[in-house]
Amino acid sequence: MDYELTEQQQAIVDITREIAQKKIKPVREHYDKTEEYPWEIVEELRKADLFGVYIPEQYGGLGGGAFDLVLVVEEISKVCAGMALIIAGTALGAYPIILHGNEEQKKKYLPDLATGKRLGAFTITEPDAGSDATAAKATARLEGDHYVLNGTKVYCTNGKAAEIYTLFFSTNPSRGARGVSAFIVEKGTPGFEFGRKEEKMGIRASPTYQLEFNNCKIPKENLLGKEGLGLLVAQSTFDVSRPGVAGQALGIATGAMEEAFAYARMRKQFGQPVISFQAMQHKLANMAMDIEASRAFLYSVARAMDKKTQKRYTKESAMVKCFCSDVAMRVTIEAVQMCGGIGYMRDFPVEKFMRDAKITQIYEGTNEVQRNEIAMHLIKEAAQTGLGKK
Repeated sequence: MDYELTEQQQAIVDITREIAQKKIKPVREHYDKTEEYPWEIVEELRKADLFGVYIPEQYGGLGGGAFDLVLVVEEISKVCAGMALIIAGTALGAYPIILHGNEEQKKKYLPDLATGKRLGAFTITEPDAGSDATAAKATARLEGDHYVLNGTKVYCTNGKAAEIYTLFFSTNPSRGARGVSAFIVEKGTPGFEFGRKEEKMGIRASPTYQLEFNNCKIPKENLLGKEGLGLLVAQSTFDVSRPGVAGQALGIATGAMEEAFAYARMRKQFGQPVISFQAMQHKLANMAMDIEASRAFLYSVARAMDKKTQKRYTKESAMVKCFCSDVAMRVTIEAVQMCGGIGYMRDFPVEKFMRDAKITQIYEGTNEVQRNEIAMHLIKEAAQTGLGKK
């Protein structure tokens, strides 16, 4: 399919693909096994100027949007979804500043995020607050010119590698959801420490850490937006970031299909290539249909979002994240099946694709939560249009 990319978008795809194939692919197994942070790849992405594809030009970016970010994440994920989070995780930390930061905050933080000089991170999750963000217990107390942060945050992508964090604390616990506020926190701030590093099933080249705050003082100017609007900051961020998860899932599915197809063409059983059997051809056909449907859906949503109308794309963002991640899981399972015994082995890439695919159904809102979100919007739209009324 020709998706009519602009010259700049095609250039972004070409350079990202070259880095993925020549720089990332040869080392993906190493970083998956060791769980080290791939700083050599960070440097390659910096040199290619890929960190700022979605950031406005006045803050050092290339001036693209969600679609440009999706293209980068998809291409890297075709090889290694964990390393795609170098950019996607930074974007998740940057988007709240783009959407809700004041001019001073944007000028201070976005240029470094746009060049990759400093990496970004985001987390709202706590040990007892996952899908229910209103259960958060970490607090921020205003004392003079500073907020004092206390509590624990978990599952922070980019972990110790990041230097600019967008985080959420309750400034008024008695108000529940309306007491949550968003803050920018810099690495190295006294009272901000790292807890344990998580051991994960997949995306192992991307470190996931627990963050600990013990009387951590940050300037009151680091409040994003207004007190009590933190969940709005988070939700509007997810509206634009979930297509990035969809792009990651799409890349995973594409990479898995390509590896399985190449192996099935080469592998012979009963005197002929495995791909000559109708059962294998049907698997391949189903994979290809799912992937192309995902790509068409994702690209159309990302392009609509980039028109920058006043409309929020909460429903569409949830749909595309849910759809593409479900496809990634289906395709990677079938890719392992197509490859037989070797597909189950750690030294063959399709099992890694399957392990990596699973998280796309979980983070930035589980797919069960996405379905709740979609249904809620459909019900609201029906009420507004009178659908079903006689």
